[in-house]
Formats: sequence, C-alpha cells, structure tokens
Amino acid sequence: MSTSPIAPPVDVVTVLPAGRTVYGMQLPIQSQSSLYVQPWEPSAGPDELAAVALACEAAGFFYVGVCDHTVIPERLAGAMGTTWYDTIATLGWLAGITTDIRLLSHIYVIALRHPLRAAKEFATVDALSGGRVICGVGAGHVNEEFEQMGPEFDHRGAATDEAIAGLASGLVDEYPTLDGPRWKASGLGLRPRPVQSPRPPIWAGGSSPAALRRTARFADGWLPQSLGPDLGLLAELRSMREDYRGGAPLDIGGISDFLHVGPPPAGLELPHGTVAGAPERVAEYLRGFAEAGVGQIQVRFPSRSVAELCDQIAAFGNDVTPLVDR
Repeated sequence: MSTSPIAPPVDVVTVLPAGRTVYGMQLPIQSQSSLYVQPWEPSAGPDELAAVALACEAAGFFYVGVCDHTVIPERLAGAMGTTWYDTIATLGWLAGITTDIRLLSHIYVIALRHPLRAAKEFATVDALSGGRVICGVGAGHVNEEFEQMGPEFDHRGAATDEAIAGLASGLVDEYPTLDGPRWKASGLGLRPRPVQSPRPPIWAGGSSPAALRRTARFADGWLPQSLGPDLGLLAELRSMREDYRGGAPLDIGGISDFLHVGPPPAGLELPHGTVAGAPERVAEYLRGFAEAGVGQIQVRFPSRSVAELCDQIAAFGNDVTPLVDR
C-alpha cells in the first residue's frame, strides 16, 4: 500500500477492556444539528448537560463525547444548526464535574489546529481529569472552516495525517520534533504533561476509504460514521491494519440505532429504525456488535426532556448492559 511520508506513532495505546462491551454517548445540547437534535435541547444549557453526563457516569458508561465545529456557513445552517460548543472547553468543564468517565472528542477537526496547540489542549484536559481523555480526531467536511483556519480543503487529508502524528509526538515528548511538510518544530517544551502513559489514546473517525487508511496507519481506535457493525468495513479495516501496522491492536467502535428500553410512553415519537422493547430485545440487538468484534458502542435515546433521557440512560445501564455480555 502507498503511504504518505509522515511516520505513524511508534506506540499503540488501547484502552477498551477485553472480553466485554462498553458504551458511550455523544452528549446532547453541545451540538444541535437538525439531523439529531431533540425538541427540548435548544432551550437547555449547562445544568441539563451536566445532568446527562452524570447520568452516563452513574450508569457505567465508558465515555461521553463532545463534537467539534468552529463555524457553520449559512448554506449548511439549516441542517447543522450553529450551536456547537467548543470541544476542549467543554471537555475541561466536564472533567471538573465528573469523576471516572472518559472524555472523548468526537471528533476534533485536527488539521485546523497546530499539532502543538492540539497536544497542549488534550494534555491539559488529561491532567485536569486525572487521565481520562480520548483524542477522537478526523478530517472534517466543512469547506469554509478550512478557508478561514486551515490548509486548503482538498489537502486536508494529508494535513490530518501529519497533525495526528504531531499530536502523538506532543503527547509523548515534552520537547517534540515535528518534521512534516506543513509543521516543523523542535526544542519547544510542552507542559503540563498528560497523566496517561505513554499518552492518551487517539481514535480516528470516518468510514471513507481514506479514513480507514488513516485509522489503520495512525490511530489506536476507530470511530465509524455508519450505523451498525458493517462487516465489510471491519474486514477492510483489519486487512489494512495488518498491512500498515502488522495487525497491531485497535479499539473498534460502533454506532447504534436509536434505542428505547421498555414500551415507549404515549406521545413519544420513535425515529425510524429505533430498537425498542424489553431489555433482552435491546441486548440481543447489541450482541451483534460484540459478535462482530466491536468493543465500544455509541448509543442514543429519543426523548422529550432531559429527565426522560436520564431515565433511559439509567434503565439501559441497569437492565440492558448486564445482558449483552452474559
């Protein structure tokens, strides 16, 4: 396989527990795309965001995730909205109100930042959280963000590869060396240092061929865009991982359809494809991910209020998760 001149990170850092499935959630409120925002979210704020994060922690979730966009052009505002909380600021705030749950950027558009800036941000949140950061990164898709802040849009793939390698270097070394075509640096110290050793894990997002290649070569884990365990993509990714990294371990993620534990109450409209019903039925659906080799599943629940969402999170943790790995 052809490769860019950028060297991948030396170390592979995997964090998912062996032999069981874990769960995460992209938090509501902090991003409000019309593709998934619930009607109660536009009027919600920090109190509701904290309630959901703490509910996930209490239910035993492995992580909560925060999205990343800096600006949304008017041409995309109808679909994407313009409410996108800053990723690193929100993760830092979450570090202060949670105790154990991991904090994932899902995903951080890394080519828009200098790798040393990105390493500083993630290392700081890792230090503040006691070692709970997962660096979820990807190439991005909004042309106007690159026009304002980054490399040319058509060059974002190569810039993303270089930025991931630079981020890894900055998380491992206090005085990292960057020697790529876009960023060069040496002799510049970065503190605080992250708590996780040798560094926090880096999970790459995306399901395109380029994203799979990037994951196989540079990342410690995979954050797909597509729903369900796509067996074809998983086989392709594993083959690439064998070619690029000799089959090194890789934390594999998946995204579920909407879930609802128990019969939906009157008035709650379930999106098409929602898996609803008794805990065993929801668990049976999720076992398909585990059987495909997916170690962490990002779940989501339709809701009419923050209380309803938190109730579903609790029911999922209490009644469903013990059944999946039974």
